Amino acid sequence: MMKTLIFVAAGGALGASLRWLWGVWVYRATGGATDFPVAIIGANIIGSFLMGTFVVLAAQRGLTHLSPFVMTGLLGGFTTFSAFSLETVTLIERGEVGQAGLYVMASVILSVAGLMAGLWVMRGILL
Repeated sequence: MMKTLIFVAAGGALGASLRWLWGVWVYRATGGATDFPVAIIGANIIGSFLMGTFVVLAAQRGLTHLSPFVMTGLLGGFTTFSAFSLETVTLIERGEVGQAGLYVMASVILSVAGLMAGLWVMRGILL
């Protein structure tokens, strides 16, 4: 139990650090702050895709023992629905209800699509 907890914690620290670096990169790539939370939605889509790829890879290669580190820790730390919720409320409070609705729908639909794409890609490669 303690070993698994350490793996989750290490993965979470790494995932959160990568999310921060991703946010810095997006900020610089877009020339500064944007009205739309591009970094957060991007992290959620990328993380969902990676989770889909890992699920297939782990099942096919017998790597499910890495799930606490990769899925719960690393990808759980990289993706961020708490930040998603904050960004949604911020958009609503700014009176940008349409943007908030678009953000919620795009985040959910594209993140699910990202996971499905990861499954599809890895199943095509491994099967």
